[in-house]
Amino acid sequence: MHFLKNKKITKIKGDASFRSFYRSKKSIIVYCKKDKYKNLLVYDSINKLFQKNKINAPKLINQKYKKNYIEIDDLGNNTVYHLIKKRKNKILIFKEVIKILLKLQNIRKFSITNFKKQSYRVPLYKKKLLLEESKLFIDWFLPYNFNKISFKEKKNFKKIIQDLINKLKLPNNTLVHRDFHISNMMFKKNKIYLIDSQDAVIGNITYDLASLIDDVRYKTSNKVKNKILKYYLKKKTNKINIQSFKNDFYILSVLRNLKILGIFTRLAIRDKKKYYLKMIPYCWKLIEDRINKNDILFNKLKAILNQKKFKKFIKVR
Repeated sequence: MHFLKNKKITKIKGDASFRSFYRSKKSIIVYCKKDKYKNLLVYDSINKLFQKNKINAPKLINQKYKKNYIEIDDLGNNTVYHLIKKRKNKILIFKEVIKILLKLQNIRKFSITNFKKQSYRVPLYKKKLLLEESKLFIDWFLPYNFNKISFKEKKNFKKIIQDLINKLKLPNNTLVHRDFHISNMMFKKNKIYLIDSQDAVIGNITYDLASLIDDVRYKTSNKVKNKILKYYLKKKTNKINIQSFKNDFYILSVLRNLKILGIFTRLAIRDKKKYYLKMIPYCWKLIEDRINKNDILFNKLKAILNQKKFKKFIKVR
């Protein structure tokens, strides 16, 4: 990392990825050696796709891909998370975020030319990937929290997750950021910028909305959650089957938060980032709220989570 020889470059707080971030006088340097294709090349490709569709995202200033880094706009330190915590009328900010989401969901061309002059096409969010992500709960959370988890119990969880995925009704035809929450949005000069977009896929229209409303990093009341959902549906001009929409919204919220339980546990064990464990109780609360509102949809999941061993995490009705 020869750029570190510059005394004016300082390391800044990173995220859960393999990237490291450094601030220079006029830019942010994103360094990544492991999985740099996704974290550098794909990341910039999605940013370009957003910019092409009038969605604010970090602009590329310079790239030294062979040396494992790119240089992008410095968007400052203010996230929408910080902004929203200071404001009394939080709904107004969430409404602006919903407008960005709708703009993102209106994108219909999923290819862009990257800085290597190659065409990059956003991949499909296949059910297999959705299952693999949800399995992080089985592979990491369960072994970490229970000394004795049988093969049969793990198999039952996998079967229930697969069953929920099979119950999804809406097609994978929408650009999905995949980590659409207020901590992944920067606020600069009265504009909101999307960041951390390297995992974008073509998927279910409810996924990003579930990420925003049932955000494990920021607690909101059910009243606020319902207002955001109501505003989204009001602004959504395309015809939509409300029953199918809510079905998928509930399922993907639960599956996403099961995945997060696995990811946060993995970050704590593998990467020694223990502070992620603090968010696990609220993650369970989000799952609890969703599954307790739909007996038919989540009857099998509720049955397994109603066991005595899970009662310290979740209250199943």
